[in-house]
Amino acid sequence: MAVGALTAAAVAGCSARNQVPSIGYAVDAVIASYNGGSTLGANSGAAAVFPRVLTGFFYTGPQGQPVADTDYGTAKEVPGEAQTIQYRLNPDGVYSDGVPTSCDDLVLEWAARSGRFTKPGPGGPIPLFDAADTTGYADIERVECQPGSKDATVVFRPDRHFLHWKTLFNAADLMPAHVAAQAAGVSNVVGAVQSGDPAAMDKLSQFWNTGWNMKPGNLDTKLFPSSGPYKIDSFSDSDGLVLVRNDKWWGNQPRTPRVVVWPKNTDLKKKIGDKSVGVIDVGAGSVKDLSLNGFDVQQQPGRGAEQLVLSTAGVFASPDARRAFALCVPRQALFDKLGHPGYDQKSGLGSGPLNSRTVQPDSIYYPAIVGPADKYRGGDAGAAQQALGAAKIANPTVRIGYRAPDDRRAQTVAMIADSCKQAGITVVDAGAPDFIPTQLGDKVDAVLGGTAAAPGPSGSLSGVEATAALHGGQGLNFGHYGNGRYDAIADQLAADDNSATVLNLDTEAENLLWSEMPSIPLFDTPRTIAFGDGMEDGIANPTKAGAGWNMDRWVLKR
Repeated sequence: MAVGALTAAAVAGCSARNQVPSIGYAVDAVIASYNGGSTLGANSGAAAVFPRVLTGFFYTGPQGQPVADTDYGTAKEVPGEAQTIQYRLNPDGVYSDGVPTSCDDLVLEWAARSGRFTKPGPGGPIPLFDAADTTGYADIERVECQPGSKDATVVFRPDRHFLHWKTLFNAADLMPAHVAAQAAGVSNVVGAVQSGDPAAMDKLSQFWNTGWNMKPGNLDTKLFPSSGPYKIDSFSDSDGLVLVRNDKWWGNQPRTPRVVVWPKNTDLKKKIGDKSVGVIDVGAGSVKDLSLNGFDVQQQPGRGAEQLVLSTAGVFASPDARRAFALCVPRQALFDKLGHPGYDQKSGLGSGPLNSRTVQPDSIYYPAIVGPADKYRGGDAGAAQQALGAAKIANPTVRIGYRAPDDRRAQTVAMIADSCKQAGITVVDAGAPDFIPTQLGDKVDAVLGGTAAAPGPSGSLSGVEATAALHGGQGLNFGHYGNGRYDAIADQLAADDNSATVLNLDTEAENLLWSEMPSIPLFDTPRTIAFGDGMEDGIANPTKAGAGWNMDRWVLKR
């Protein structure tokens, strides 16, 4: 706000509210990587923290839908023998370090997410890039791009069609290729990808995998240029992640010059007490006795799926053991007590226990396909004990991990432990402040989290992440579940929207997944989203994008 406007407001009287120059945003993302396309970035909530720092052709809107961001560029499907998308970046687009955005950024993202670049591993080739998932990108035949150009043509393989192409090359996913190139010592990213140069791709992948990792402390901001209205200024435990106005941004200027992101493990009660926070987006009930006086509070069912992701090794190596455990998990009681705080939906999201892993409750297909879940509704200790006996498994111990502290998830584990002990199953609360889902199969046997085991905001309308989390070979598949038939179903659903086909495939998938039990869906993750009194343009977004999806429009007056 201009100094003159501030003076005028002051003269107008003490009762006038003035715009605050900095807004605190508390969100239960972890902030571990700038790179939203990597496994670490996707799981730690890059999509909720950086959607207005790293822009793309689309962003995730409040209903979980992709919304075009024409400030970044335009994308349109054009006629061709194979599915073809024409991308045009904004001619004025430039990173905060002065380097123009270019199709090189798309080429790097495709290379990293395509799965086609591999190295030898103990059991065969393994991906060079630690991508969260390859959905859609793996179907692309080529990205036509002249280095440095503002135009790209993406051509899919002749035998593939990808319905959700608007989920590709999106906000918080498109990384600055020039930074990776300089750090890796590769002069031409486009040339390296097009020629498949093994040495260059190896160096690029090493930087892409970890070069954008973030820890509070001395962050080398040169590695983290912005393509959005905000850029990173600093990151520390004491001062949070400080985002400031990007003076190179070519679109509408952000209305508040500074936003401070306070991640999970912040003392939220203290931050609210000292008025350091104006926006809150956390799991409902995750912070015990949280007082939100002075906030407009919304409790909403999210697009994320609260669930237990099970290991497919150790105590859960057999589907019999996983099914036996599922029988004693009190899904209905968990929903009744923890799954719908402050709302009673008659249908759709948040209206009952979640009975599918990949189809959302407001889908027209949902009522027709969820029959197999009925058997696993009530926490049947007797049936669980019988199933364990039939599988010749005696008195197993199940360690459930989650990112602590989280009061709702601690209560969830306690209720499961209480129900399952009657079946002879010992459930251990393995929640920890430094828990990460890659510990599944080693330090824990199950992860309690949202879609794809995310600790914070998760889920989207397309459900791409939910599907990928069960697909063989995907970074988000922390349980290492593998079933060729499920993979084939998922691949066909990504390409075919014929209603009869979708219904048949969804039905087959549900029967298969409730039999194999790679995870146990509990309920739609409830979210507490709160905007401080005096906030303008605060709009809830209970998806992976979180309330910060439009932070550049926020104005808080006090």
